[in-house]
Amino acid sequence: MSISLLQWALVLASSVTLFFVSPLSRTAPEFFRGARQERTPNTVFLTSSLVISWLFAKSITNAANLGQSFGLVGGVAYAGYYLSFLVAGLVIVAMRNQGGYRSIHQFLESKYGAGAVVVFTLLIIIRLYNEIWSNTIVIGSYFGEQGTTHYYVAIVVFSLLTLAYTLKGGMSSSIMTDVIQLSLFVGLLTVILGFILPQYGGSLQPLLSSGTWTLGHGVDLLLVALVQCFSYPFHDPVLTDRGFITDTRTTLRSYLWAGAIGSGCIIFFSFVGIFAKLNGLSGEAPVAVARYFGVPMLLLMNLIMVTSASSTLDSAMASFSKLISIDLSKAAEPSVSRGRWAMVVLTVLGTVPVFFNPAILSATTISGTLVLGLAPVFLFWHVPVPRLAFHLSVVGGLVLGGLLTLFPLPYALQLGSGKYGALLSTNLITSAYCFGVFGLCTLLRKNPSNG
Repeated sequence: MSISLLQWALVLASSVTLFFVSPLSRTAPEFFRGARQERTPNTVFLTSSLVISWLFAKSITNAANLGQSFGLVGGVAYAGYYLSFLVAGLVIVAMRNQGGYRSIHQFLESKYGAGAVVVFTLLIIIRLYNEIWSNTIVIGSYFGEQGTTHYYVAIVVFSLLTLAYTLKGGMSSSIMTDVIQLSLFVGLLTVILGFILPQYGGSLQPLLSSGTWTLGHGVDLLLVALVQCFSYPFHDPVLTDRGFITDTRTTLRSYLWAGAIGSGCIIFFSFVGIFAKLNGLSGEAPVAVARYFGVPMLLLMNLIMVTSASSTLDSAMASFSKLISIDLSKAAEPSVSRGRWAMVVLTVLGTVPVFFNPAILSATTISGTLVLGLAPVFLFWHVPVPRLAFHLSVVGGLVLGGLLTLFPLPYALQLGSGKYGALLSTNLITSAYCFGVFGLCTLLRKNPSNG
């Protein structure tokens, strides 16, 4: 049997299995909140769902590629984004306990009005839209070169198979399959490391000592991640929706565990790229290392990408479905049928960019820059401010971050000479603006006579 047929067998077998184990959701609580027999997800289920929904195919590919470029520094830099779990968990639990809010949209509408909800909704739709194409192109790369027929067919078939089991159960399907997918991911990662570590006598030293901890060799990206983690999680409904489906104690515990487990998985997967760096392998790190070890490793790598991509796609579909059917709907009872149609629309539209050969890392770094204005809005959710503060921070940050991304700063204003020096400067300047205008609005509200 050819390698291609074995790869297709893995994709089909895993997708069909997930379809049969997915529960059929008939009611709105089951479809939109993952409740089963009136019970909400426990810590194990919620933690698993949080972790695997952020171990995107694009994320582990980025982690490996950054390990290939910068050694251990690259893996740690990308793992910095997983501090988002800590930030989101603490803020969401505080909003629920102290503010009594039941969703992000309820908070925004009650404090900042309908206009803020519209702006925020556009941001998260773009986020969910990006999640589709940025993960499926990783799957396609294992079946053919970008732009080939095999590449496109793999993407379309994989997207439809994932859509099928997600339509069946919605959030219930997503959470149920997430436990299976995380277990499989950890198992596969362990086996992959079992190929790599014996190459160094079982010692981690060559991997841990790789890279240089300087601004120009990956530390600049780590600083970008640390800046963005205060805003990045709040434009991802896949992450925030799960903060409102069970009790706050379980929620906080799950978010803290998810941050630790997720960052660990990212750092360990970056070892794949570090191995490529130490052995002079070129091209996409996961593919290059898989080919180095031969067919068994290629199939393992293919399966771990399928696992991580499908978990992200089903979560994105479930969140978009909830957004359309609950957050933006005024209906007394959310429609499961409407939720299913929303999933279909997202899948179709999210596949379109695949045909324009986009870059996967940009889906994280650029979108993270454009939403920096969300940081003061959520970190200081309890502070009384005029509604204008939201728009000055979020819309102003979107415009400023976008302009500085399109028209990079002069070299003299960039921090360091590294690849991400300009991005770091852009993030710091934009963040300073966002916190500055939000703080100014706070001061003006306290001292209206000065306005």
